Parts: sequence; structure tokens; C-alpha cells
Amino acid sequence: MKKTLLALFAIVSISFSMSAQRVADNALGVRIGDNDGFSTELNYQRALNEDNRLEFGLAWRSNDDISAFKLTGLYQWVWLIDGGFNWYAGVGGGVGQVDFDDDFPGDPDSETFLFAAGDIGIEYNFDIPLLLSLDFRPEFGFGDYRDDLDFDIALGIRYQF
Repeated sequence: MKKTLLALFAIVSISFSMSAQRVADNALGVRIGDNDGFSTELNYQRALNEDNRLEFGLAWRSNDDISAFKLTGLYQWVWLIDGGFNWYAGVGGGVGQVDFDDDFPGDPDSETFLFAAGDIGIEYNFDIPLLLSLDFRPEFGFGDYRDDLDFDIALGIRYQF
């Protein structure tokens, strides 16, 4: 009986140690996509523990007709796939401001909007302090400018420290 319990304890311990991983304490970089995610986003990740982290982003867009920025915050769960591969999922939201250059009198030229966001993706941690990710982020906007569901797919390139 003691041998059986000892073997069971060893198997459980090994399985927990195999699923343990190390999320970098900090990662800073860019997230490059296209849609209403505003194409380019400065991005920062902060680990809370080995399996969870916070992600913050500042995205912007500027052209002749529009100038906009967006702040995003996400809570993410991270799971090990194999070696340096991880997959992650998260929830969060944010706030943004858009300024229009329209020539219509009576129309507002700027608007603040809120949005809720989800996030699911895959990432690879290299042996050097480089993290590459590909993720899908649906965003549901609240406001006249963003009052629908937008899908953003992006590539992330981050330096880990």
C-alpha cells in the first residue's frame, strides 16, 4: 500500500512539474495587425505568477481624415504546449479617443469610446529574450464610432526581461 501511494504521489508531482512554466516577468514590444485594432500597438506584459499576466497596449492611427488612440488592458492565462510554445487566452477592455477631420457643421469632431475585448493566441519563447506571438482579439465597442464587433489578428514581437 505504501508503495502504491508513493508511486501515485510521484506521478502527480511529475505531472504538475511538467505543466509548470515560466512566464517572463516583463515583456515590451509591438503588436502589428490590421482592422480596427489601429494597426500598430506598443505593448507591455507583466507577469502576476507563472501562469498569469497582465497585458497593456497603446494603439494609434493617424491619416488625413482621422486621428485616434486606444488603451487596452487584458488579464491572460498562459498554458504550456511544448518546449517554448505556449497558448494563452484573456479578457479585458479599454478606452479610446478618435478625432475626425470632417467639414460638416454640427457634427462632433471627436468621440471617446469604450470596448470589451477577448484574446486568444499562441506564442514562442526563444532561448534569447525574444517572444513572438500570433493572436486573435475580438472587440465589442460601445459608442457611435465603435458600436459593433471588430476582429483583430496581430503578430507580436516583444523583448523579455
